[in-house]
Amino acid sequence: MKQKKAETDKLTEAILEGIQRLKGKKITIIDLESIKHTECSSFIICHGTSSTHVDSIAHSVEATVKEMLGEDVWHRDGYRNAMWILLDYGDVMVHVFQEEPRQFYNLEGLWADAKSRTIEED
Repeated sequence: MKQKKAETDKLTEAILEGIQRLKGKKITIIDLESIKHTECSSFIICHGTSSTHVDSIAHSVEATVKEMLGEDVWHRDGYRNAMWILLDYGDVMVHVFQEEPRQFYNLEGLWADAKSRTIEED
């Protein structure tokens, strides 16, 4: 169990690095460990300022995780219109939004009973 936690922590660090390299906005980690019957242990959510920015952030996450850990994303969706790109790494799901869809879908509010933390922007 500790090994899985350590692997998830390394994955989270690589994802955050990929987001921060391209200045993703309002990065939030939602810890789903305390919620029963969830498919993954956490969501990492951020947004970009345009479809180009969202696309670039998502590509940066994929490249950074590959560079740092040698891992490929299991599944990706949303690159076509880049309003909301989902990257599935199994234990961690990454949601890269444009700001308006992020506010509309409000994943932070939907999962409000889980612990969450916001990463400070540089």
